[in-house]
Amino acid sequence: MLKITPYLGILVLIISIAGLWYPKLGYFLVLVFAAILAISPFRGRWFCGNLCPRGSFNDFWIGKISKNRKIPESFKKMKIRIPIFVLFLAIMVYRLMLTQGIVDLIGMVFVIACISTTLIAILLGTFISPRTWCTFCPMGTLQRIADRKMSVLKVDKEMCTDCRLCTNVCPMQIEVNVAKDKPDCIRCNRCVEVCPKDALKFS
Repeated sequence: MLKITPYLGILVLIISIAGLWYPKLGYFLVLVFAAILAISPFRGRWFCGNLCPRGSFNDFWIGKISKNRKIPESFKKMKIRIPIFVLFLAIMVYRLMLTQGIVDLIGMVFVIACISTTLIAILLGTFISPRTWCTFCPMGTLQRIADRKMSVLKVDKEMCTDCRLCTNVCPMQIEVNVAKDKPDCIRCNRCVEVCPKDALKFS
């Protein structure tokens, strides 16, 4: 992950709280959406693991109070995630249509979206695992769909000792050392950094 990653979580609080008085802060989410669309075809969910304010908030704030339980496998299935993505998009479009183009009202739509999803992320992160929301986050699902797999995690099974340090450190609870497709890998690089045998790399 980037050196700045642990500090990005403060942006979630700024938008969720200050945004109620200064709705234009909600437009920050538009920048996030633009960055996701620009990055995901080339790096998949890299944004989630390195630049996402909520991801940082979950990892470094909620992680301190989380029960760190197993994330339900059902949350990761596309048959659950696609309807959530469609519903989220439909609600956003409907609410934006009601604003009649008024700048502050548009900003408030994004602020409310940030607040509501953050509350869900806090509840799930506290009682299950910090990155539970991220398993079915609409923006994470969009990144997974857009991913052209131009940067994927490779495991050198000859060097791997199956110590599972990589899997234990993975915030998405992915079986990192297993040689299979990992579409929800957020490219945070923590597994690569912790591997004692340098058996992991992105290519």
